[in-house]
Parts: sequence; C-alpha cells; structure tokens
Amino acid sequence: MSYIRPKFRHPGLPKNELGYTIDHYEGSLSTLCAGCGHDSISAGIVQACYELNIEPHKVAKLSGIGCSSKTPAYFLVNSHGFNSVHGRMPSVATGANLANRDLMYFGVSGDGDSASIGMGQFVHVIRRNLKMVYIVMNNGCYGLTKGQDSATADEGSKNKAGSVNHFGAIDLSSLAIELGATFVAQSFSGDKTQLVPLIKAAMKHNGFAFINVISPCVTFNNNVGSTKSYDYVREHVEATSTVDFVPEMKTITTSYEEGTVKGVKMHDGSVIQLHKLAPEWDPQDRLSAINAVQHAKAKGEILTGLLYINEESKNLHDLMGSTNIPLNTLPESVLCPGSEKLKDVNAGLR
Repeated sequence: MSYIRPKFRHPGLPKNELGYTIDHYEGSLSTLCAGCGHDSISAGIVQACYELNIEPHKVAKLSGIGCSSKTPAYFLVNSHGFNSVHGRMPSVATGANLANRDLMYFGVSGDGDSASIGMGQFVHVIRRNLKMVYIVMNNGCYGLTKGQDSATADEGSKNKAGSVNHFGAIDLSSLAIELGATFVAQSFSGDKTQLVPLIKAAMKHNGFAFINVISPCVTFNNNVGSTKSYDYVREHVEATSTVDFVPEMKTITTSYEEGTVKGVKMHDGSVIQLHKLAPEWDPQDRLSAINAVQHAKAKGEILTGLLYINEESKNLHDLMGSTNIPLNTLPESVLCPGSEKLKDVNAGLR
C-alpha cells in the first residue's frame, strides 16, 4: 500500500493568483479510517489556503499526539511542520512564533490532546493571545486507544462498547470565550460550506483564533447513543449565521436583504459576512456569545458558526512590543550590541 499521492494531475486544473493548482496544497494520502471527519477538516484547510493564495513555505503546522495530530502530514506538504508530544503543541507554537513572526501558524489538536493532558497549555496560549489558528478535531473519544470517552464526551452519551458516560463534558468553545480568546468558532466536519470561510477568517485574525470542529470517529464513536456521531450532529446542529468571507481589496457583494447582514472587518481589511440566524446573538459581545452557546446546549443543540470575535485584538508580539524583524534573522550586531550598551542597561537598573 502506498501513502504517496500520484503525481499526475489534470493539466486543466484551475490555478490561484500565485499560479498554484490545489494539489500544491495537499499532503500524503491519509492513513486514517475511511470516512473519518478529520480528513474533511484537512480538505477544508487545503481549500482555504488555496483560495487565499497562501504561499505554503510561509506556513508552519504543529500538532501533538492523537488521530488529529497525524493530519498535518495530509495537508500542505510544502510547509514547515513539527509533531510535538502529547498536549504540548502550544508551547512549541509559542516558541516558534516568537522566533519567526513572519510565518502563519496552524496548530492541530484533538479533544484528548487539548481538553485533558494539554488543558494547561490550552489555557495559557489563549491568555497570551498567540497569533495562530488552533483547530481542535473533536470526536469525543480516544480513537488511537480503542475509543474510550474523552473529556468532551457529553454526559449520558453511549460509546461503542455500550458504556454510558456519567461525567459532564468540557465545552472547549465556551471555555475559550471565558478565557478571553479573541476569535472563537465552532463547526462540523461534514459542513464544508461553513468550515472553509471560518478557517479563512481565522487565518486573517490578529490573535489567537480557535475553531472547535465536531469530527465524528467512524470506527469508535459513530453509534446510536453517541452525541458525536454523524446522525446526531446533523440532527442537532443550529448555526449562528450563514458565513461568507471576503478577502481584502475585493468588492463586497451580498444577496441578503438590507439590514440582515453583519460585516465584521478583520485587521487587514478583509470582511467576514454573517447572515444572522441565532436570535439575540452578537459575535462581538462576549456575554451574548456565551449566552447563545448555553441556550443552544440547554435545548440539546450544537451551535456552529462564528461565536465570538474581538476586532481590536492585540497579539503576543503587540503586547510584548517585540521587533517587527523575525528574531531568527536578527544580525549579531543587534543581538550583541557591545559593552557600552550593556553599561547603559546596567546603569538604568541602579
């Protein structure tokens, strides 16, 4: 069995503004189970990067351990990549980002990787508002170790072995909003129409952009009684809005009636357009977003879409006042300015 994609592509494949066809953004063939929601998310990342004309060599993709953390091998083969240890991806992403702020950072994690062993790391990467896209592929189970319930499994849900979960679930989206994340979205791996614009908007956000994606495990958590199965999610999805993303400098058009569309402007001039569906919800109001998620949960629904965004976000480099030049390119003359400068620094501390 080969895990390498065939090199032949149809000569008529469309190209983006960089002259790349979409296969330039693909990776190795997936070794995940056929039908795994994670592969749909990988395809969404590929599509988003292709449509936004991202140069693959300017992307760094990082992950931890788990089925989800295998996926960086399946997209953006021409990008930088690092597979870290279980739950520690945010630390590696932070170090890499501080060393080279010119790269775009994709962090891929799972519900076990982020909601259990990596919870402390998840909390602090939000607190620091690191400029990155952080995607959790959430299937409510540990697929690599035969389907035990994870910390995001809902109370009362039943796994494939027939065991009922007696513990309350950790809601990563609600937690992210509570902790001060400046971009929080939730989606379903089976809804590419919603997921791709959310990924594109997250890539343009000036800060920590979190997307929690319900991604059913077809082998261990797609049974009757599971709240993370394809059937259950499709029956209980409630969207905040219809989402569209308009890149910077493009003409903004809409087919919606006047007064029904909310345009949220990103820091670079791009706009994410929201056709509001959820009542009494404002994506720029944290309390409104928290209430919308809790009301949906009380009704047994899974709220998807852009939940919250802070347009005035300041990322870690802004907060620290670091140089605009990537640290890994600073010359020795700047890093070691000499003894006279050191004397001035020491004098200022006396």
